[in-house]
Amino acid sequence: MNTHSDSTKLQLRRDAHGRLVLTLADGSEHSGVQPVRAFPIAAPQEGLSLLGHDGHELLWVARQADLPGALRTLVDEELAMREFFPTITRLVSVSSFSTPSVWQVETDRGDTRLTLKAEEDIRRLAGRTRLLIASGEGVQYRIVDTEALDRSSRRLLERFL
Repeated sequence: MNTHSDSTKLQLRRDAHGRLVLTLADGSEHSGVQPVRAFPIAAPQEGLSLLGHDGHELLWVARQADLPGALRTLVDEELAMREFFPTITRLVSVSSFSTPSVWQVETDRGDTRLTLKAEEDIRRLAGRTRLLIASGEGVQYRIVDTEALDRSSRRLLERFL
């Protein structure tokens, strides 16, 4: 495992097939690299691993902001294609106050419906106002701050917490 102690010698580019190719400080080249966040929700900018095509770590980056600009841009693009955590900004309605329940919500990615299969699918994150909601469809939704939601949304949500 390497750390990016000399990031000036690191190179990251896309090959003809769009895959990431990492060249380490020792000159070794690795194709099919995948960036993976250690804590994608709790601390998305801290702890990033660049994995080789075999799943083994090639490079550990303590803070994503420490990567040189061009490298960071490619990593950000790759992560954006793989990560999808819509943020719920408003609860419009719920089909029932028992589970399973279908929720109509507004998110930062548009309006949608999600199915809450069980109350256990709502997890509290760091602090008591951050939530992660696993939908029955397999999408992870987050609420950044329950106190920032409108009053109606907070009332609907409280029935499930």
